[in-house]
Amino acid sequence: MQLIYEKSVPGRRGVKLPASDVPVASALPATLLRTEPAGLAEVSELDLVRHFTNLSRRNFSVDTNFYPLGSCTMKYNAKVLENAAALFAPFHPMTALLPGGAELCQGTLGMLYDLGRMLADITGMDEVTPQPLAGAHGELTGIMLVSAYHAARGNSGKKKYVVVPDSSHGTNPASAAMAGYEIVTIPTAPYGDMDLELFKAAMSDEVAAVMMTCPNTLGLFNPHIKEICDIAHSHDALMYYDGANLNAIMGKVRPGDVGFDVVHVNLHKTFGTPHGGGGPGSGPVGVKKALIPFLPQPRIVRDDNGTLLLQTDNKGTVGRMANFFGNFGVMAKAYAYIIMLGREGLIRASEQAVLNANYIKERLKPYYDLPYKMTCMHECVFSASRQLEHGVHAIDIAKFLIDRGYHPPTVYFPMIVKEAIMIEPTETESKATMDAFIETMIEAAKAAENNPQALHDAPLTMPVSRLDETKAAREQNVCCIG
Repeated sequence: MQLIYEKSVPGRRGVKLPASDVPVASALPATLLRTEPAGLAEVSELDLVRHFTNLSRRNFSVDTNFYPLGSCTMKYNAKVLENAAALFAPFHPMTALLPGGAELCQGTLGMLYDLGRMLADITGMDEVTPQPLAGAHGELTGIMLVSAYHAARGNSGKKKYVVVPDSSHGTNPASAAMAGYEIVTIPTAPYGDMDLELFKAAMSDEVAAVMMTCPNTLGLFNPHIKEICDIAHSHDALMYYDGANLNAIMGKVRPGDVGFDVVHVNLHKTFGTPHGGGGPGSGPVGVKKALIPFLPQPRIVRDDNGTLLLQTDNKGTVGRMANFFGNFGVMAKAYAYIIMLGREGLIRASEQAVLNANYIKERLKPYYDLPYKMTCMHECVFSASRQLEHGVHAIDIAKFLIDRGYHPPTVYFPMIVKEAIMIEPTETESKATMDAFIETMIEAAKAAENNPQALHDAPLTMPVSRLDETKAAREQNVCCIG
Protein backbone atom coordinates (compact mmCIF):
# COMPACT_ATOMS: atom_id res chain seq x y z
CA MET A 1 0.00 0.00 0.00
CA GLN A 2 1.25 3.46 -0.91
CA LEU A 3 2.05 5.92 1.83
CA ILE A 4 -0.40 8.79 1.98
CA TYR A 5 2.39 11.19 1.01
CA GLU A 6 3.08 9.14 -2.14
CA LYS A 7 -0.51 9.80 -3.23
CA SER A 8 -0.08 13.54 -2.83
CA VAL A 9 -0.74 15.73 -5.89
CA PRO A 10 0.08 19.46 -5.71
CA GLY A 11 -3.09 21.53 -5.52
CA ARG A 12 -5.43 18.63 -4.74
CA ARG A 13 -7.79 19.32 -1.84
CA GLY A 14 -10.10 17.17 0.25
CA VAL A 15 -11.60 19.96 2.31
CA LYS A 16 -12.15 23.70 2.00
CA LEU A 17 -11.74 25.63 5.23
CA PRO A 18 -13.20 29.08 5.87
CA ALA A 19 -10.84 32.01 6.17
CA SER A 20 -9.31 32.29 9.62
CA ASP A 21 -10.68 35.05 11.85
CA VAL A 22 -7.95 34.58 14.45
CA PRO A 23 -5.44 37.48 14.66
CA VAL A 24 -1.95 36.50 13.54
CA ALA A 25 -0.05 36.90 16.76
CA SER A 26 2.25 34.68 18.78
CA ALA A 27 4.20 34.85 21.98
CA LEU A 28 6.76 32.47 20.51
CA PRO A 29 10.12 33.84 19.39
CA ALA A 30 10.37 34.42 15.66
CA THR A 31 13.07 31.75 15.43
CA LEU A 32 10.51 29.13 16.46
CA LEU A 33 7.81 30.16 14.01
CA ARG A 34 7.24 28.24 10.78
CA THR A 35 8.44 30.11 7.71
CA GLU A 36 6.89 27.74 5.18
CA PRO A 37 3.56 25.86 5.10
CA ALA A 38 3.60 22.41 6.68
CA GLY A 39 4.41 19.73 4.13
CA LEU A 40 1.12 17.89 4.45
CA ALA A 41 -0.15 15.45 1.86
CA GLU A 42 -2.42 17.00 -0.75
CA VAL A 43 -5.11 14.43 -1.51
CA SER A 44 -8.82 14.33 -2.27
CA GLU A 45 -11.40 13.27 0.29
CA LEU A 46 -11.92 10.01 -1.61
CA ASP A 47 -8.18 9.26 -1.62
CA LEU A 48 -8.05 9.87 2.13
CA VAL A 49 -11.11 7.75 2.94
CA ARG A 50 -9.89 4.83 0.83
CA HIS A 51 -6.41 5.04 2.32
CA PHE A 52 -7.49 4.81 5.94
CA THR A 53 -10.31 2.35 5.24
CA ASN A 54 -7.82 -0.02 3.62
CA LEU A 55 -5.45 0.42 6.55
CA SER A 56 -8.29 -0.47 8.93
CA ARG A 57 -8.82 -3.74 7.04
CA ARG A 58 -5.35 -4.80 8.16
CA ASN A 59 -6.36 -4.65 11.81
CA PHE A 60 -7.00 -7.86 13.70
CA SER A 61 -9.92 -7.87 16.11
CA VAL A 62 -12.48 -10.09 17.81
CA ASP A 63 -14.99 -8.75 15.30
CA THR A 64 -12.99 -10.23 12.42
CA ASN A 65 -11.31 -13.43 13.61
CA PHE A 66 -10.89 -15.97 16.42
CA TYR A 67 -8.74 -14.42 19.18
CA PRO A 68 -7.76 -17.20 21.67
CA LEU A 69 -5.25 -15.07 23.59
CA GLY A 70 -4.66 -16.94 26.83
CA SER A 71 -5.09 -15.08 30.13
CA CYS A 72 -6.71 -12.17 28.29
CA THR A 73 -10.35 -13.29 27.88
CA MET A 74 -10.93 -11.71 24.48
CA LYS A 75 -14.67 -12.34 24.35
CA TYR A 76 -16.99 -10.77 21.82
CA ASN A 77 -17.99 -7.17 22.53
CA ALA A 78 -21.75 -7.06 21.93
CA LYS A 79 -22.68 -3.89 20.09
CA VAL A 80 -25.58 -3.22 22.46
CA LEU A 81 -22.91 -2.49 25.07
CA GLU A 82 -21.48 0.26 22.87
CA ASN A 83 -24.96 1.74 22.60
CA ALA A 84 -25.25 1.72 26.38
CA ALA A 85 -21.98 3.57 26.79
CA ALA A 86 -23.04 6.13 24.18
CA LEU A 87 -26.05 7.10 26.29
CA PHE A 88 -23.68 8.80 28.73
CA ALA A 89 -21.68 10.64 26.08
CA PRO A 90 -23.33 14.06 26.65
CA PHE A 91 -22.23 14.15 30.29
CA HIS A 92 -18.80 15.54 31.12
CA PRO A 93 -17.12 13.16 33.59
CA MET A 94 -15.91 16.00 35.81
CA THR A 95 -19.37 17.52 36.35
CA ALA A 96 -20.00 15.60 39.56
CA LEU A 97 -16.85 17.07 41.10
CA LEU A 98 -18.05 20.67 40.72
CA PRO A 99 -19.88 22.40 43.60
CA GLY A 100 -23.43 21.06 43.43
CA GLY A 101 -22.50 18.89 40.47
CA ALA A 102 -23.55 15.64 42.12
CA GLU A 103 -27.17 16.81 41.97
CA LEU A 104 -26.89 17.03 38.17
CA CYS A 105 -25.38 13.55 37.82
CA GLN A 106 -27.64 11.29 39.87
CA GLY A 107 -28.13 8.94 36.91
CA THR A 108 -24.42 8.73 36.15
CA LEU A 109 -23.49 8.27 39.80
CA GLY A 110 -26.32 5.77 40.15
CA MET A 111 -24.88 3.60 37.40
CA LEU A 112 -21.44 3.62 39.07
CA TYR A 113 -22.94 2.96 42.50
CA ASP A 114 -25.06 0.06 41.28
CA LEU A 115 -22.15 -1.40 39.31
CA GLY A 116 -20.07 -1.32 42.48
CA ARG A 117 -22.79 -3.17 44.38
CA MET A 118 -23.07 -5.80 41.64
CA LEU A 119 -19.31 -6.33 41.50
CA ALA A 120 -19.21 -6.59 45.29
CA ASP A 121 -21.88 -9.28 45.13
CA ILE A 122 -20.10 -11.20 42.35
CA THR A 123 -16.74 -11.16 44.17
CA GLY A 124 -17.95 -11.46 47.76
CA MET A 125 -16.58 -8.08 48.80
CA ASP A 126 -18.17 -5.34 50.92
CA GLU A 127 -17.22 -2.23 48.93
CA VAL A 128 -15.79 -1.45 45.49
CA THR A 129 -13.90 1.55 44.12
CA PRO A 130 -14.24 2.06 40.35
CA GLN A 131 -11.21 4.33 40.01
CA PRO A 132 -8.33 2.09 38.79
CA LEU A 133 -7.80 2.38 35.04
CA ALA A 134 -6.56 -1.17 34.34
CA GLY A 135 -5.82 -4.49 35.99
CA ALA A 136 -2.24 -3.60 36.92
CA HIS A 137 -3.47 -0.23 38.20
CA GLY A 138 -5.98 -2.13 40.32
CA GLU A 139 -3.18 -4.31 41.66
CA LEU A 140 -1.20 -1.24 42.70
CA THR A 141 -4.30 0.24 44.32
CA GLY A 142 -4.98 -3.01 46.15
CA ILE A 143 -1.47 -3.40 47.49
CA MET A 144 -1.50 0.27 48.59
CA LEU A 145 -4.66 -0.55 50.54
CA VAL A 146 -2.85 -3.48 52.11
CA SER A 147 0.01 -1.17 53.11
CA ALA A 148 -2.41 1.41 54.56
CA TYR A 149 -4.17 -1.32 56.54
CA HIS A 150 -0.94 -2.51 58.15
CA ALA A 151 0.20 1.07 58.79
CA ALA A 152 -3.03 1.82 60.63
CA ARG A 153 -2.35 -1.19 62.85
CA GLY A 154 1.17 0.03 63.59
CA ASN A 155 2.81 -2.80 61.66
CA SER A 156 4.48 -0.92 58.79
CA GLY A 157 8.01 -1.75 59.93
CA LYS A 158 7.12 -5.35 60.66
CA LYS A 159 5.46 -6.22 57.37
CA LYS A 160 8.17 -6.59 54.72
CA TYR A 161 7.17 -9.31 52.25
CA VAL A 162 4.54 -10.20 49.68
CA VAL A 163 4.24 -13.85 48.64
CA VAL A 164 3.42 -14.77 45.02
CA PRO A 165 3.38 -18.09 43.11
CA ASP A 166 5.94 -18.46 40.33
CA SER A 167 3.02 -18.83 37.89
CA SER A 168 1.66 -15.35 38.70
CA HIS A 169 1.25 -12.51 36.26
CA GLY A 170 4.41 -10.41 36.26
CA THR A 171 2.44 -7.37 37.34
CA ASN A 172 1.80 -8.99 40.75
CA PRO A 173 5.38 -8.84 42.03
CA ALA A 174 5.90 -5.55 40.17
CA SER A 175 2.96 -3.90 41.95
CA ALA A 176 4.10 -5.21 45.33
CA ALA A 177 7.66 -3.98 44.72
CA MET A 178 6.35 -0.53 43.74
CA ALA A 179 4.58 -0.41 47.10
CA GLY A 180 7.88 -1.07 48.85
CA TYR A 181 7.64 -4.78 49.58
CA GLU A 182 10.16 -7.55 48.96
CA ILE A 183 8.92 -10.51 46.94
CA VAL A 184 8.90 -14.15 48.03
CA THR A 185 8.21 -16.49 45.09
CA ILE A 186 6.79 -19.98 45.72
CA PRO A 187 7.43 -22.67 43.05
CA THR A 188 4.65 -24.66 41.42
CA ALA A 189 4.20 -28.25 42.59
CA PRO A 190 3.85 -31.17 40.14
CA TYR A 191 0.07 -30.99 40.58
CA GLY A 192 0.05 -27.54 38.93
CA ASP A 193 -0.57 -25.21 41.88
CA MET A 194 1.62 -23.32 44.32
CA ASP A 195 3.50 -25.85 46.44
CA LEU A 196 1.54 -25.91 49.70
CA GLU A 197 4.39 -27.14 51.90
CA LEU A 198 6.84 -24.55 50.56
CA PHE A 199 4.17 -21.89 51.07
CA LYS A 200 3.74 -22.90 54.70
CA ALA A 201 7.50 -22.72 55.22
CA ALA A 202 7.69 -19.25 53.68
CA MET A 203 4.91 -17.71 55.78
CA SER A 204 5.77 -15.59 58.80
CA ASP A 205 4.46 -12.58 60.68
CA GLU A 206 6.56 -10.40 58.36
CA VAL A 207 4.38 -11.25 55.33
CA ALA A 208 1.99 -8.42 54.46
CA ALA A 209 -0.01 -10.16 51.74
CA VAL A 210 -0.31 -13.15 49.45
CA MET A 211 -1.21 -12.35 45.83
CA MET A 212 -2.87 -15.13 43.87
CA THR A 213 -4.79 -15.77 40.68
CA CYS A 214 -7.38 -18.54 41.06
CA PRO A 215 -7.72 -20.32 38.74
CA ASN A 216 -4.05 -19.71 38.07
CA THR A 217 -2.30 -18.96 34.80
CA LEU A 218 -2.10 -22.68 34.05
CA GLY A 219 -5.90 -22.66 33.99
CA LEU A 220 -6.12 -24.74 37.18
CA PHE A 221 -8.23 -24.05 40.27
CA ASN A 222 -6.27 -24.46 43.51
CA PRO A 223 -8.06 -27.02 45.73
CA HIS A 224 -6.12 -25.73 48.76
CA ILE A 225 -7.18 -22.11 48.38
CA LYS A 226 -9.26 -21.98 51.59
CA GLU A 227 -6.38 -23.45 53.61
CA ILE A 228 -3.96 -20.96 52.04
CA CYS A 229 -6.20 -18.06 53.04
CA ASP A 230 -6.49 -19.38 56.60
CA ILE A 231 -2.72 -19.74 56.91
CA ALA A 232 -2.17 -16.19 55.63
CA HIS A 233 -4.71 -14.76 58.07
CA SER A 234 -3.07 -16.61 60.96
CA HIS A 235 0.00 -14.44 60.30
CA ASP A 236 -2.08 -11.23 59.96
CA ALA A 237 -1.41 -11.22 56.21
CA LEU A 238 -4.09 -10.20 53.72
CA MET A 239 -5.12 -12.23 50.68
CA TYR A 240 -5.10 -10.42 47.33
CA TYR A 241 -7.10 -11.87 44.42
CA ASP A 242 -5.90 -11.13 40.90
CA GLY A 243 -9.19 -11.06 39.00
CA ALA A 244 -7.71 -11.72 35.56
CA ASN A 245 -9.29 -15.17 35.42
CA LEU A 246 -12.63 -14.34 37.03
CA ASN A 247 -14.41 -15.36 33.82
CA ALA A 248 -13.94 -19.00 34.86
CA ILE A 249 -15.83 -18.81 38.16
CA MET A 250 -18.55 -16.14 37.93
CA GLY A 251 -21.49 -17.29 40.02
CA LYS A 252 -19.64 -20.45 41.01
CA VAL A 253 -17.10 -19.19 43.55
CA ARG A 254 -16.86 -15.78 45.20
CA PRO A 255 -13.25 -14.93 46.15
CA GLY A 256 -14.44 -13.24 49.33
CA ASP A 257 -16.18 -16.41 50.48
CA VAL A 258 -12.97 -18.45 50.49
CA GLY A 259 -10.94 -15.83 52.35
CA PHE A 260 -9.69 -13.13 49.97
CA ASP A 261 -9.63 -9.60 51.38
CA VAL A 262 -8.87 -7.54 48.27
CA VAL A 263 -9.74 -8.20 44.63
CA HIS A 264 -9.35 -6.34 41.38
CA VAL A 265 -11.73 -7.04 38.51
CA ASN A 266 -10.75 -6.67 34.85
CA LEU A 267 -13.95 -5.19 33.44
CA HIS A 268 -12.30 -5.08 30.01
CA LYS A 269 -11.94 -8.87 30.07
CA THR A 270 -14.63 -10.51 32.15
CA PHE A 271 -17.48 -8.13 31.42
CA GLY A 272 -17.52 -7.67 27.69
CA THR A 273 -14.91 -5.18 26.46
CA PRO A 274 -11.89 -6.85 24.79
CA HIS A 275 -8.73 -4.87 25.45
CA GLY A 276 -6.86 -5.25 22.18
CA GLY A 277 -4.65 -2.37 21.10
CA GLY A 278 -3.57 -1.48 24.61
CA GLY A 279 -6.89 -0.32 26.02
CA PRO A 280 -9.13 0.94 27.26
CA GLY A 281 -9.01 -0.95 30.53
CA SER A 282 -10.77 -0.77 33.85
CA GLY A 283 -9.73 -2.44 37.10
CA PRO A 284 -12.18 -1.73 39.96
CA VAL A 285 -10.99 -2.94 43.35
CA GLY A 286 -13.20 -4.59 45.93
CA VAL A 287 -12.36 -4.91 49.62
CA LYS A 288 -13.65 -6.45 52.79
CA LYS A 289 -15.05 -4.21 55.52
CA ALA A 290 -11.74 -3.74 57.36
CA LEU A 291 -10.19 -2.00 54.34
CA ILE A 292 -13.06 0.35 53.47
CA PRO A 293 -11.54 3.28 55.44
CA PHE A 294 -8.53 3.29 53.11
CA LEU A 295 -10.36 3.30 49.75
CA PRO A 296 -9.59 6.03 47.20
CA GLN A 297 -11.85 9.05 47.30
CA PRO A 298 -14.14 10.57 46.37
CA ARG A 299 -16.42 7.66 47.20
CA ILE A 300 -20.01 7.47 46.01
CA VAL A 301 -22.34 7.07 49.00
CA ARG A 302 -26.12 7.22 49.41
CA ASP A 303 -27.64 9.37 52.15
CA ASP A 304 -30.78 8.60 54.14
CA ASN A 305 -32.92 10.25 51.47
CA GLY A 306 -31.51 8.08 48.72
CA THR A 307 -29.46 10.90 47.18
CA LEU A 308 -26.01 9.95 45.90
CA LEU A 309 -23.19 12.08 47.26
CA LEU A 310 -19.41 12.24 46.95
CA GLN A 311 -17.59 11.53 50.20
CA THR A 312 -14.26 13.36 50.45
CA ASP A 313 -13.55 13.46 54.19
CA ASN A 314 -12.01 10.01 54.56
CA LYS A 315 -8.87 10.57 56.66
CA GLY A 316 -7.34 7.17 56.00
CA THR A 317 -7.69 7.18 52.20
CA VAL A 318 -4.80 6.20 49.97
CA GLY A 319 -5.80 9.20 47.85
CA ARG A 320 -7.14 9.62 44.37
CA MET A 321 -6.00 6.94 41.91
CA ALA A 322 -7.55 8.40 38.74
CA ASN A 323 -9.47 11.39 37.44
CA PHE A 324 -13.18 11.18 38.16
CA PHE A 325 -14.02 7.46 38.52
CA GLY A 326 -11.81 5.72 36.00
CA ASN A 327 -12.68 4.67 32.44
CA PHE A 328 -16.36 5.47 32.49
CA GLY A 329 -17.23 4.01 29.08
CA VAL A 330 -15.87 0.59 30.00
CA MET A 331 -17.85 0.65 33.23
CA ALA A 332 -21.04 1.56 31.38
CA LYS A 333 -20.53 -1.43 29.09
CA ALA A 334 -19.83 -3.73 32.04
CA TYR A 335 -23.00 -2.51 33.77
CA ALA A 336 -25.05 -3.25 30.64
CA TYR A 337 -23.37 -6.65 30.25
CA ILE A 338 -24.22 -7.71 33.80
CA ILE A 339 -27.86 -6.64 33.73
CA MET A 340 -28.30 -8.07 30.23
CA LEU A 341 -27.07 -11.55 31.26
CA GLY A 342 -28.29 -11.59 34.83
CA ARG A 343 -27.15 -14.09 37.45
CA GLU A 344 -27.96 -17.20 35.44
CA GLY A 345 -26.41 -15.74 32.31
CA LEU A 346 -23.11 -15.00 34.07
CA ILE A 347 -23.03 -18.54 35.45
CA ARG A 348 -23.74 -19.94 31.99
CA ALA A 349 -20.94 -17.82 30.50
CA SER A 350 -18.41 -19.32 32.94
CA GLU A 351 -19.67 -22.84 32.35
CA GLN A 352 -19.36 -22.43 28.59
CA ALA A 353 -15.88 -20.91 28.84
CA VAL A 354 -14.67 -23.87 30.90
CA LEU A 355 -16.35 -26.38 28.55
CA ASN A 356 -14.75 -24.77 25.48
CA ALA A 357 -11.26 -24.80 26.99
CA ASN A 358 -11.52 -28.44 27.99
CA TYR A 359 -12.81 -29.37 24.55
CA ILE A 360 -9.74 -27.83 22.93
CA LYS A 361 -7.47 -29.47 25.51
CA GLU A 362 -8.84 -32.94 24.85
CA ARG A 363 -8.71 -32.55 21.07
CA LEU A 364 -5.13 -31.27 20.98
CA LYS A 365 -3.42 -33.32 23.67
CA PRO A 366 -2.46 -36.13 21.22
CA TYR A 367 -0.45 -33.55 19.23
CA TYR A 368 1.09 -31.26 21.84
CA ASP A 369 2.60 -31.94 25.26
CA LEU A 370 0.28 -31.19 28.17
CA PRO A 371 2.47 -30.43 31.21
CA TYR A 372 -0.45 -30.55 33.67
CA LYS A 373 -3.08 -33.09 32.67
CA MET A 374 -5.89 -32.18 35.07
CA THR A 375 -9.25 -30.78 33.99
CA CYS A 376 -8.65 -27.12 33.26
CA MET A 377 -10.85 -24.13 33.79
CA HIS A 378 -11.21 -21.34 31.20
CA GLU A 379 -7.84 -21.84 29.48
CA CYS A 380 -5.45 -24.69 28.73
CA VAL A 381 -1.67 -24.58 28.52
CA PHE A 382 0.29 -26.79 26.12
CA SER A 383 4.01 -27.08 25.48
CA ALA A 384 5.64 -27.19 22.05
CA SER A 385 8.51 -29.27 23.44
CA ARG A 386 7.60 -32.12 21.09
CA GLN A 387 7.78 -29.78 18.10
CA LEU A 388 11.07 -28.36 19.38
CA GLU A 389 12.65 -31.74 18.67
CA HIS A 390 12.20 -30.81 14.99
CA GLY A 391 13.53 -27.28 15.47
CA VAL A 392 10.06 -25.69 15.68
CA HIS A 393 9.37 -23.27 18.52
CA ALA A 394 6.09 -22.01 19.94
CA ILE A 395 6.67 -18.70 18.15
CA ASP A 396 6.85 -20.55 14.80
CA ILE A 397 3.45 -22.09 15.45
CA ALA A 398 2.11 -18.65 16.37
CA LYS A 399 3.35 -17.20 13.06
CA PHE A 400 1.81 -20.14 11.17
CA LEU A 401 -1.57 -19.42 12.74
CA ILE A 402 -1.40 -15.80 11.57
CA ASP A 403 -1.23 -17.03 7.97
CA ARG A 404 -4.36 -19.11 8.62
CA GLY A 405 -6.38 -16.15 9.89
CA TYR A 406 -6.13 -16.75 13.64
CA HIS A 407 -4.70 -14.50 16.28
CA PRO A 408 -2.06 -16.66 17.99
CA PRO A 409 -2.60 -17.90 21.53
CA THR A 410 -0.29 -16.50 24.20
CA VAL A 411 3.16 -18.07 23.86
CA TYR A 412 6.01 -18.37 26.38
CA PHE A 413 3.68 -17.62 29.29
CA PRO A 414 3.41 -18.83 31.94
CA MET A 415 7.19 -18.91 31.93
CA ILE A 416 7.32 -22.02 34.09
CA VAL A 417 6.19 -24.05 31.04
CA LYS A 418 8.82 -24.62 28.37
CA GLU A 419 7.62 -23.43 24.94
CA ALA A 420 4.24 -22.57 26.44
CA ILE A 421 1.12 -22.18 24.29
CA MET A 422 -1.79 -20.81 26.32
CA ILE A 423 -5.22 -21.04 24.66
CA GLU A 424 -8.37 -19.32 25.94
CA PRO A 425 -11.39 -19.65 23.63
CA THR A 426 -13.87 -17.82 25.96
CA GLU A 427 -17.56 -18.67 25.97
CA THR A 428 -18.45 -16.74 22.84
CA GLU A 429 -16.90 -19.05 20.24
CA SER A 430 -18.89 -21.76 18.46
CA LYS A 431 -17.88 -25.40 18.17
CA ALA A 432 -17.43 -24.90 14.42
CA THR A 433 -14.93 -22.09 15.00
CA MET A 434 -13.02 -24.11 17.57
CA ASP A 435 -12.98 -27.19 15.32
CA ALA A 436 -11.47 -25.18 12.49
CA PHE A 437 -8.83 -23.77 14.86
CA ILE A 438 -8.07 -27.23 16.22
CA GLU A 439 -7.55 -28.63 12.72
CA THR A 440 -5.13 -25.79 11.98
CA MET A 441 -3.21 -26.52 15.18
CA ILE A 442 -3.03 -30.19 14.15
CA GLU A 443 -1.82 -29.10 10.71
CA ALA A 444 0.93 -27.07 12.42
CA ALA A 445 1.97 -30.06 14.53
CA LYS A 446 2.23 -32.28 11.46
CA ALA A 447 4.12 -29.61 9.51
CA ALA A 448 6.63 -29.41 12.39
CA GLU A 449 7.49 -33.04 11.70
CA ASN A 450 7.28 -33.09 7.90
CA ASN A 451 8.05 -29.55 6.75
CA PRO A 452 9.44 -27.41 9.60
CA GLN A 453 10.69 -24.77 7.15
CA ALA A 454 7.10 -23.85 6.35
CA LEU A 455 6.64 -22.77 9.95
CA HIS A 456 9.98 -20.95 10.01
CA ASP A 457 8.95 -18.90 6.95
CA ALA A 458 5.49 -17.89 8.19
CA PRO A 459 3.70 -15.58 7.90
CA LEU A 460 3.74 -15.18 4.13
CA THR A 461 0.31 -13.67 3.46
CA MET A 462 0.39 -10.67 5.79
CA PRO A 463 1.35 -7.06 4.97
CA VAL A 464 4.39 -7.54 7.23
CA SER A 465 6.28 -10.80 6.87
CA ARG A 466 8.55 -12.57 9.38
CA LEU A 467 10.32 -10.06 11.60
CA ASP A 468 13.69 -10.25 13.27
CA GLU A 469 12.20 -9.91 16.75
CA THR A 470 15.51 -9.42 18.50
CA LYS A 471 16.44 -6.57 16.18
CA ALA A 472 12.94 -5.11 16.45
CA ALA A 473 13.24 -4.99 20.23
CA ARG A 474 16.66 -3.36 20.14
CA GLU A 475 16.08 -0.99 17.23
CA GLN A 476 12.51 0.13 17.70
CA ASN A 477 11.03 1.90 14.67
CA VAL A 478 7.44 2.90 15.33
CA CYS A 479 6.90 4.57 11.96
CA CYS A 480 3.41 3.77 10.66
CA ILE A 481 3.17 2.21 7.18
CA GLY A 482 0.34 4.64 6.48
